[in-house]
Amino acid sequence: MYARDDSASAETWQRLPASGHVEAAAESFRMLADPTRLRILWLLCGGEHDVGTLAEKVGAARPAVSQHLAKLRMTGLVAARRDGRRALYRARGGHVRRLLGEALGAVDHHLTGAPDHS
Repeated sequence: MYARDDSASAETWQRLPASGHVEAAAESFRMLADPTRLRILWLLCGGEHDVGTLAEKVGAARPAVSQHLAKLRMTGLVAARRDGRRALYRARGGHVRRLLGEALGAVDHHLTGAPDHS
């Protein structure tokens, strides 16, 4: 299901965002171009997880998951906090959940042939 785009006027879309913002967004999209990172981020949108749990759920080795998390943190999509000796990771804000939800919603519409009602 697509979120309505009522908040942005046509004028908004006629002005280009600042170059730094465009570059940062492009880097975020590059990070999302990996299926394992998408799966990890999806799980983190639902709550906090440690590396071991994420590795088990996505079927990847712990070192690989750690590297993916480092990249997601670097781009600001994921945050971490310490709980004793382990780190717990989570998606960094509602905007990340909305971005991921919209991306996968668009794919669902494309794959199922459902009409776009935006």
